[in-house]
Amino acid sequence: MPNKLITLASHSSLQIVHGAKMEGLSTSLVVERRRLNFYKRYSNLVDEFYIVNEFKEGSKLLNSLGDEYILIPHGSLIEYLGVGEVMNLRIKIFGNRKLIEIESNQYDKMNFLKNAGIMIPQIFNNYTKIDKTVIVKLSGAKGGKGYFIAKNEEEVRKGLKKAIDLGLIKNTKEAIVQEYVFGVPMYFHYFYSPYYDRVELTGIDIRYETNVDGLKRIPDALDKPLPSFVVVGNIPVIARESLLPKIIEMGESLNKEAIRRTGKPITGPYCIETIIKDDGQIVAFEFSGRIVAGTNLYINGSPYTWLEWGEQMSVGRRIAKEIKLLGNDLVHYLD
Repeated sequence: MPNKLITLASHSSLQIVHGAKMEGLSTSLVVERRRLNFYKRYSNLVDEFYIVNEFKEGSKLLNSLGDEYILIPHGSLIEYLGVGEVMNLRIKIFGNRKLIEIESNQYDKMNFLKNAGIMIPQIFNNYTKIDKTVIVKLSGAKGGKGYFIAKNEEEVRKGLKKAIDLGLIKNTKEAIVQEYVFGVPMYFHYFYSPYYDRVELTGIDIRYETNVDGLKRIPDALDKPLPSFVVVGNIPVIARESLLPKIIEMGESLNKEAIRRTGKPITGPYCIETIIKDDGQIVAFEFSGRIVAGTNLYINGSPYTWLEWGEQMSVGRRIAKEIKLLGNDLVHYLD
């Protein structure tokens, strides 16, 4: 039975290996040589280091491993190896591989949310019809890099040309133009457990982004640069309790849509990224079909996992616990 967890040394890897060790599982990291000294600080959490010069070499390495290994996917895996490589990896992953492919296409992603019955922002396929503030988002797990705000067709086309010139996208089809929804951002972390057949809320965070968050400190009287949305950190947040039933319902709806669309549940961690408006409506503008970096806030567990488990339970540990709970049935939930 597969019992060795492996992931790329980036994103949420320390949380993953820490949680696996708490559950007594074997751990491995694929680490870039330039970062090896840093990750060796945590060698008490890692049984094996697989050293590569660059992560893009990781596909060959991962495909060479035996059937006892389980790959835990995260955002860096997708960003550095590419969706095509991830989809074709021989190694089994803990999660729903098809969701990674859906997540990589902005239009497919939004249709997936919509078909799940979740409210989404207005999408502008025709730039001439833009009549409100919009945000232009690029494909891939870039952590908000290259996203920009625009008010009309001219600003959208100018920003897209810049993104293409910088090599962030190949063409305009790799970007999506969405209504910029005004409200409070909240990112909901979920975990679908095949063992218990339930969706669990494992935490909530807010992204700390540059330079849009830094602009708050500049007086309006001064000239301000255009906002950008590169994620540099995460902030914990607790939702008002009356919102929790709706939040859980959204997580359950997304998992049901995964089953309808792919024939499989999500299995393990995922995230819905939302804006909560002043009228209480929750509008989803992204989802991630795997662990997100915001879960790193809760190495000792979030208030929600404490309520569920009554002990420290990070998402990394929750992954390892589910693998142990499933036992011989695990093979049915690896993709």
